[in-house]
Amino acid sequence: MSHNTIALNQQRQPLDHLDSVWLFGYGSLIYKADFPYLQRKPACIYGWQRRFWQGSHDHRGTPEAPGRVLTLIEAPGERCAGMAYQVTPQTFTHLDHREKNGYLRFFTELHWQDEPGQTAGLVYLASADNEAYLGPDSDAAIAAHIAVSAGPSGPNSEYLLQLAAALRELGEHDEHVFAIERELLNLLA
Repeated sequence: MSHNTIALNQQRQPLDHLDSVWLFGYGSLIYKADFPYLQRKPACIYGWQRRFWQGSHDHRGTPEAPGRVLTLIEAPGERCAGMAYQVTPQTFTHLDHREKNGYLRFFTELHWQDEPGQTAGLVYLASADNEAYLGPDSDAAIAAHIAVSAGPSGPNSEYLLQLAAALRELGEHDEHVFAIERELLNLLA
């Protein structure tokens, strides 16, 4: 699958018939909401974990030297916390462009963190069959890759450090993210 997924997302999942859609963010969408939204709430999804296994050719790296950003991997029994945004379907013109580097939209069940209840929502996921997928590596190797990567949206290290801070602000512990952050901070020291 091509790493530019804009047309594919729009073909497989037209949203024009809906008044609003909930979007779940587990990476930069937690701390960087550069789009209009109707409301925002902490939420989580079950059966998934964040991993720095996706290449970024367009934001935190370049086509010649992609950075590393997050995707989700299936993990039965696990919980992934993040931020949910209620948006209008028109917002996906921007979001599909922002998340075009190998990410497809999927509906999943969102569970609210601060109140009872759940709802269906969309999440962007980059699976192993997209051209930008980098796959697993050691925490030290991922941190070393992040330390030297940069793209139009800034240094790859900024993405990791802002995400770690946002997770702490939410009161969440993510061992994968924090282990790579520790390795990165050691490299930068």
